[in-house]
Amino acid sequence: MNFIEELTWRGMIHQMMPGTEEQLKKEMTTAYLGIDPTADSLHIGHLVGVMMLRHFQRSGHKPIALIGGATGMIGDPSMKSQERKLLDEETLRHNQECIKRQLEKFLDFSSDAPNAAEMVNNYDWMSRFSFLDFIRDVGKHITVNYMMAKDSVKKRLSGESREGMSFTEFSYQLCQGYDFLHLYKEKNCRLQLGGSDQWGNITTGTELIRRTLGGEAFALTCPLITKADGGKFGKTESGNVWLDPRYTSPYKFYQFWLNVSDADAEKYIKIFTALPKEEIDALVAEQAADPGRRPLQKRLAQEITTMVHSADDYQMAVEASQILFSNQAREILHKIDEATLLSVFEGVPTFEVAKADIEAGITLAELLVDKAQVFPSKGEMRKMAQGGGLMINKEKVADAYAPVSTDLLLQGRYIIAQRGKKNYFLLIAK
Repeated sequence: MNFIEELTWRGMIHQMMPGTEEQLKKEMTTAYLGIDPTADSLHIGHLVGVMMLRHFQRSGHKPIALIGGATGMIGDPSMKSQERKLLDEETLRHNQECIKRQLEKFLDFSSDAPNAAEMVNNYDWMSRFSFLDFIRDVGKHITVNYMMAKDSVKKRLSGESREGMSFTEFSYQLCQGYDFLHLYKEKNCRLQLGGSDQWGNITTGTELIRRTLGGEAFALTCPLITKADGGKFGKTESGNVWLDPRYTSPYKFYQFWLNVSDADAEKYIKIFTALPKEEIDALVAEQAADPGRRPLQKRLAQEITTMVHSADDYQMAVEASQILFSNQAREILHKIDEATLLSVFEGVPTFEVAKADIEAGITLAELLVDKAQVFPSKGEMRKMAQGGGLMINKEKVADAYAPVSTDLLLQGRYIIAQRGKKNYFLLIAK
């Protein structure tokens, strides 16, 4: 597979230094991509870079994932209006281990192939530098004029930020430049990959390599991903879409991709999956012929949920998505896990009830009128039950005065009450 051709048809190349493609055709090449370890999980904004590394390895080249343990203590000023919170070493090491476990789903770290992926942490070499050594051995090779010309610096100094820019942040591009120099010397790394906002930092590295060693290194960036409506990619009302199920459940993760627009689905399926061009072209044609079936969104959600989580998690997400409409909703409700259950019913009115009342066998009417205000009166509840409009855990209940038991509790503590077709309520027994 030709790496440049692959990225080109997928729309994943923004800028590329002359000579990059020739270098990749000449020999197996090592490239690295930096990942900021400010959290113990990647979010979907990181996935573009991760997919670049995946395609790079599939093309027969060797990828290096660089965890920015040292640079993460500084904070990259690129595209930021404020300085970042600094992290301590213990937190950074924890984040690194969590990130590696996620990357192992995309990259082969463990085989004995010559292009097996590696993970490195720039704290391991940067922490050995004294300040004097760094400004003497590295800083003297790059002029302030050169650093000031970078867009990331000019933006911060142009008055868009009231706080200006600290010397710590100003030095960031020099630190990242040294990472490239270090990996060039120690790992024969010839290429750095990154987002388009990293172009200035990456080219500082290629310039440092040229000035100190007379060597030739290369740069390639991908576009920053946007939504068709101009909104920020990867953000929802509740924040980032994370890869870790502790922060974004597989169900919510699946739903994010399932609900993207047609225009975004056509773009995202090229970027975030490894499906071949012919298969994607066929899906695009299928979508154009019958947009209502949404084959692009469904396949995108399937591929990426399975890749990030698992085939079982994908299947659970599909089933959970059918709870509100499926004939098998009752069985699905009893099968899904707690996180998925709460995700499906996120935002519905919620009531806390005493578990002791349920164990005592109070009636449904007492539970849904007196203990939780699902119905305004027992008379109204009785009429709705008789008309088939009362459901408990997606099962119709005709007797409003039937006793309640702990057998109704999903996951030992939840009851889903439904009033009519569209009004859902979540009861939590404590």
